[in-house]
This record gives sequence, C-alpha cells and structure tokens, in this order.
Amino acid sequence: MEKITAAFVRENLPSRDPYGHKGTFGKVLCICGSVGYTGAPVFASRAAVRTGSGLVFLAVPQSIWQVVAVKSDEAMPFPMPDDGAGKLNAACWQQIAARADGCDAVLCGCGLGRSIGLDELVRLALTLPKPLVLDADGINAIATHIDVLQNRRGQVTVLTPHEGEFLRMDGDLTVGRIDAAADFAEKYGVYLVLKGHETVVAAPDGRVMVNTTGNSGMAKGGSGDVLSGMVLSLLGQGMEPFAACCSAVYLHGLAGDLAAAEKGERGMTPTDLLEQIPYALVKTEK
Repeated sequence: MEKITAAFVRENLPSRDPYGHKGTFGKVLCICGSVGYTGAPVFASRAAVRTGSGLVFLAVPQSIWQVVAVKSDEAMPFPMPDDGAGKLNAACWQQIAARADGCDAVLCGCGLGRSIGLDELVRLALTLPKPLVLDADGINAIATHIDVLQNRRGQVTVLTPHEGEFLRMDGDLTVGRIDAAADFAEKYGVYLVLKGHETVVAAPDGRVMVNTTGNSGMAKGGSGDVLSGMVLSLLGQGMEPFAACCSAVYLHGLAGDLAAAEKGERGMTPTDLLEQIPYALVKTEK
C-alpha cells in the first residue's frame, strides 16, 4: 500500500503567487458550532487560516457568536438565527447559501450538535455546487440515510469519520481499514478520510494512500476539527481533492509530531497542533 510522504505533499501543494491577494488563495466557509461546542468552530477556522486560506468565514448560531468572535482574530464569524436551543437549523439556510455562493469550498459539521432541524440543514448543504467537507455531526446527520450521498456523485464530497462514525454510516470494517475505505469511497462517490492510527485516504476512482505521520497525543477532542479545517483550506486553494486530503492528513500528523517533540504527547493540545501547522508546511516544502 502506498504511503503518503513529504515528497508527495511537496509535489502537490499549490504554489503561492507572489503577486496574489487574499482572494487569490481561496475563500472558505465553515458551518459549525453550537452551545457547549464553541471550540470546534474555532479550531476548524483557525486551521484553515494556518493552512493558507485567504479568507475564512464562519457561520455559527447567534447564541455563541460573541464567544466565537472573541476567539477569532483572522477568521470572520457571523451570527445565524438558531433554534432557541443554541443550534443552527434549516431556517438560516438562505443566508448560509448566499455566503457559500462566494466561497470556493465549504465545511459542515464540527460541533453542530444533533437535532431534526440540523439534519435538514446538512441535507441542504449537500445541494451546494461546491467542494464540501462533512465531519462529526455533519456525518451523523446523514448516517442513517447515507444514500443521499449518491445525489452528489460527480461533485467533490469529503467525509472525515473516525471508526465509530464510519460504522454508523454502515461502513464494513471486517474487511480491514484499507479495503473498507476503498469500498465505501467507490460505492458512494466520495473522498473518504478514515481517521485513526495510519489514517486511510480513499478516492472514488480507487486510489488509496495511508498516512505515515501522527502520534497518540493527537487523540484529544479538537484534533479532528483541525484536520477538517486543513482539508477545507487545501480544497479552497484549488488542489485536486485526493491530493488535498492526503496532504492535509500528512501535514496534520506532522504538526502533531512537532507539537509532541516540544511538549510531549500527554500534555500537547489541539492549540499546540494549530501552532505547528506553519512549521509543518515549512519543513515539508524544503
């Protein structure tokens, strides 16, 4: 099985136009967060900024907007009407769709929580004609009717489940992680990032690669949100989707390795991981 290497990432990362401006390097939108989950949208949006996005927008429920805004120096959060319980729902779809229309890629799911209204919102997000990343509760919202993914066949859809979420989507791990990821990606026409030790990335055309970076210090809440933001950023910068997923996974793990080298696997945090993304990029691009 082919491994993701620094050379692979280096060859595929988009060049930075020295005459470029903030619109040159991708505009992305994160649809994330709910009461009790204010860290997830911040981790995802900061990761997109750190990975090179020019403009990062963040749609969050009105009830947590002030908290998220205080934590967001570079990303631009905007408040959306919520359901009264601190969660987004389909009532804010037109506003979100209008914002997404001006973006190059969209992420939906980190810290959204669960509700019937949210399930409807995620199904609406599947209609966006943009590269779309689904993580966490974005995945949970469609897990029991996973066939809706067939409606996006031919478009760029990335799913980033851990094994529990993969099983809820009716994924079959009895055949092993690599074959399971490959089968699922081909069946539903998606790019699958099956997280865990030696994360597997599978494309709908049969390509599969396995990651070589990362450590147990990354097994903490928030690390997955960082990865989703990194995938989003590279898609928004125009990378080929499979290369974007593989590169994000490798750089995410390398940033974790750099954080562990400095602070140890026990004590490192997703914030430490975020801070190491630029250094992972520099190390890889040399």
